[in-house]
Amino acid sequence: MDTKLDPSRDDLPLMANTSHILVKHYVLDLDVDFESQIIEGTIVLFFESGNRFQKQSGSTKEPCRSESNEACRFRMPEPCHSPVTDTRTFSSKTRSNDFTICGKGEKDTSGKDGNHDNWEQASGISSSKYCCDTGNHGSEDFLLVLDCCDLSVLKVEEVDVAAVPGIEKLTRSPKLTVVSEELRNQIVCELVTLPADRWREQLDYYARCSQAPGCGELLFDTDTWSLQIRKTGAQTATDFPHAIRIRYSTKPQGRSVTWTSDQSGRPCVYTMGSPINNRALFPCQEPPVAMSTWQATVRAAASFVVLMSGENSAKPTQLREGCSSWHYYVTMPMPASTFTIAVGSWTEMKPETCSSNDLAAERSLSPSEADFRYVGICGHMEYPCRFQNPSATTQEIIPHRVFAPVCLKGACQETLLQLVPPCLSAAHRVLGTHPFSRLDILIVPGNFPSLGMASPHIIFLSQSVLTGNSHLCGTRLCHEIAHAWFGLAIGARDWTEEWLSEGFATHLEDVFWAKAQQLDPHEAQEQQELKACLRWCRLQDEVRNSPEEMQVLRPNKEKTGHVSDSGSSVVKHGLNPEKVFMQVHYLKGYFLLRFLAQRLGDDTYFAFLRKFVHTFHGQLILSQDFLQMLLENIPEEKRLELSVENIFRDWLESSGIPQPLQRERQAGAECGLARQVSVEVEKWIRMNRRPRKRKRRETEQVFEKLLPDQLVLLLEHLLEQKTLNPRTLQSLERAYRLTQQDAEVRHRWCELIIKHKYTKAYKDVERFLQEDQAMGIYLYGELMVSEDSRQQQVARRCFELTKEQMDRSSAQVVAEMLF
Repeated sequence: MDTKLDPSRDDLPLMANTSHILVKHYVLDLDVDFESQIIEGTIVLFFESGNRFQKQSGSTKEPCRSESNEACRFRMPEPCHSPVTDTRTFSSKTRSNDFTICGKGEKDTSGKDGNHDNWEQASGISSSKYCCDTGNHGSEDFLLVLDCCDLSVLKVEEVDVAAVPGIEKLTRSPKLTVVSEELRNQIVCELVTLPADRWREQLDYYARCSQAPGCGELLFDTDTWSLQIRKTGAQTATDFPHAIRIRYSTKPQGRSVTWTSDQSGRPCVYTMGSPINNRALFPCQEPPVAMSTWQATVRAAASFVVLMSGENSAKPTQLREGCSSWHYYVTMPMPASTFTIAVGSWTEMKPETCSSNDLAAERSLSPSEADFRYVGICGHMEYPCRFQNPSATTQEIIPHRVFAPVCLKGACQETLLQLVPPCLSAAHRVLGTHPFSRLDILIVPGNFPSLGMASPHIIFLSQSVLTGNSHLCGTRLCHEIAHAWFGLAIGARDWTEEWLSEGFATHLEDVFWAKAQQLDPHEAQEQQELKACLRWCRLQDEVRNSPEEMQVLRPNKEKTGHVSDSGSSVVKHGLNPEKVFMQVHYLKGYFLLRFLAQRLGDDTYFAFLRKFVHTFHGQLILSQDFLQMLLENIPEEKRLELSVENIFRDWLESSGIPQPLQRERQAGAECGLARQVSVEVEKWIRMNRRPRKRKRRETEQVFEKLLPDQLVLLLEHLLEQKTLNPRTLQSLERAYRLTQQDAEVRHRWCELIIKHKYTKAYKDVERFLQEDQAMGIYLYGELMVSEDSRQQQVARRCFELTKEQMDRSSAQVVAEMLF
């Protein structure tokens, strides 16, 4: 790892020593307290170690990543008092006296963990000698390193899984006579490797084991990025306890969750896709290779709804204390970074009338679509896989629910609710089996920093997609649905290869949306060509205005996917606040896939894509996995000098515009929809040149009705004009009702207002900055660059009104623009 790493601005460290030991399952038992803005409780981790974790020679020891040679001093454990616990199935209610259900605590603003006794904190990566000693080296103890940040860790203990009644069924011994570390680890080993068809029994045992008494506290300490745990005398990962319980609480300013208010003014908290992922929500193994399952019980006041990444549509259980308890689980192993939670006063939105489209439907497959139903063993680790379930493979529309604050009920019923079934059906027709069995969709608070985010079984959408007509809502919904396959069911092994998620979702959103609208092939092609035109303009702009090193899709080149001996690594530019707002991975990835689809032809390409999904679902991939399989499936006559090396060189490992794309755009002709826009642009330019007083007989200009993407392109072209007078801008707004269009159109309208200092419409800019925070960051820059005092006042006034609720990364970027 880079010793010059600046954790506050540059690369994101992944500290967990996943090469030595892996978490296979998490059991979370948490209380959400809105008064103190803290989530507190316990998490139980179940581990697996193997032959590759056996004791090795001292020569594998990693060098320390600090100039300091001072040994860290671990907090010594208090005497262990094992509580009597209730081991009923799925009823995690065991808490020690200092953790009350829905307890009213004071808001923690100290920013200091209570567990740094006798500890010299490092400013970045740990300076402890134990942080270097994560393997098995001579007489030193094995050190478990978990990714952890902004958490108060209070206690770590080994769990006595052997105390669970009936657990002897999982061991080779008929009776548990002598309980030892080896026996407890054997029980966990048997538990985490139960066959997939016993998943219900496995979840039951996990729940019961998580409530078992402790059998000894473990030494632990934290630094900025990690939690380190060891047990005296346990020298290897195999000797280390395979089930541990961590008691902890989050901090109000923790970076993994946002405490805010929804559109109705009610408190809520949710995971917003932080650059540091979930390490400030629970201690975990963040590297994507640490694929795990989880189950969680979350308690909150009875007025709140808990939504979470989970296979079950959870219903609340009322507790005596006036709180509700919600339980979710997943059986498909995924990286801990994909875990998502949202707690708020959400209301389930239901259509006013139920139609047949609202039901999960099955239908016969046409011969052209039947090729995604492959027979054979899946390539992933064992879990209950939908790709092997005949009824799941034909399920076009999976069960789904839509949630939002009650004040958005009308907007949801008007746009979102009717779009979900056709978009899910379209995705199934293109890619086949839905990887996940159900879907929740939540309209998140206004401070959400993007238009959408997909997680297992749940999608977050910005309120910005609900305005205007259904176009932006439909395309964004299709984009997030596509992530079920690319980004979740198939993940990137190296997080710097974001294009494997975002490039695919961007390319597929056009295909899904065309099918959802039931467009004929010519209409679909026209709309997709128009979208390519818009993205081409955006990519050129991004390349002009971003650092070259952040334009590379495979920045680690031949070292992509490499980690240290312990499994730790860094995500290049992972903490750079500007990276959140860049779209280069979306755009260059999209154009690469479009290039490949054109080379093969759509039928061949999408038949291959279904085959690829069937081969790699449930697994992590690198770019070469996709490209090698693609080239192996291309007929020789269509390959035409295509190779993995050439694609790496031209598309993935260079900054700027890829040469093949440059040649294609220079040679290509405008599509029909774009030509129509060009005609309208000329009309507006002529109108702008007219004198203020016109001749009486001069005919009134007639403007054609345009699609939303055409309107975006029209405004993009008009932004290139040096001057547009107020009369033209007023007519432009009236002709297309720009203030009533979707957020993409209104964003360009705001750019025009700012560029031409159209003071009459500054209220439109102010409204956008306050209500469309997911898209407004760029406008702050435009307001400040103009050096117009009135525009700068608009920017500062809007920031003052929104900064307390604004996403932290967004607020940081805007503050740097303004001050």
